Amino acid sequence: MKPTLRSKEQPFLKRLTDSDGVNSQMDEVAIKSAYKRWAPFYDNTFGRVAAEGRKHAVEIINTRQGRVLEVGVGTGLSLPAYRRDLEIVGIDLSPDMLEKARERVAVERLKNVTGLHEMDAGDLKFPDASFDTVAAMYVMTVVPDPEKVMRELSRVCRPGGEVLIVNHFSSEEGMRGWVERRMAPFADKIGWRPVFDVERVMVCSDLQLIEKRGLRPLGLFTMMRFRKASEAKAAA
Repeated sequence: MKPTLRSKEQPFLKRLTDSDGVNSQMDEVAIKSAYKRWAPFYDNTFGRVAAEGRKHAVEIINTRQGRVLEVGVGTGLSLPAYRRDLEIVGIDLSPDMLEKARERVAVERLKNVTGLHEMDAGDLKFPDASFDTVAAMYVMTVVPDPEKVMRELSRVCRPGGEVLIVNHFSSEEGMRGWVERRMAPFADKIGWRPVFDVERVMVCSDLQLIEKRGLRPLGLFTMMRFRKASEAKAAA
């Protein structure tokens, strides 16, 4: 028999998915601490697990033109794969991860990477409509306020541009859902939320979902591709 969500677990689950982030077990200090531990061996652990989603997102971005913002650039695993005529800017909250990314840029002479900044994804220090494409890979389950981050991604994307999300979304049923709920109290230790509902990224009326697909391995991650409404459509 498959484990199901018992009624007594409902209040616990609600606390873990509070939209204000207060009870989400994640904050800036916890995130930095977790990724300080991850930085030395991230590439050979989670970096490998996440490779398929990262590859798929970059392939889509490489069909586009202009300026790209990668939110949560981490150790810069995706940076060498971008087309060299695209201008790439990356941000991350973890200085330890960014140090690895800067080393990668220097070693591989990635002149199209014009900036790697320590920055909060929920408070992007860029003007409105600064980028043609905005990507956030494996970010939304990490940040304290995912809804705020989505609005920031939309704000810095130009009208007609695209926002790409690659993320884990939790299940309420089956063995996977059972495991995710048991992992949830340890979110601050592992550095991401095992319990995370897709509705938390569906908060921007000016972003139209144009593609959604499950990714390997085992469909644990999902790619969501949004197009930002043109100024005329947004005004209407």
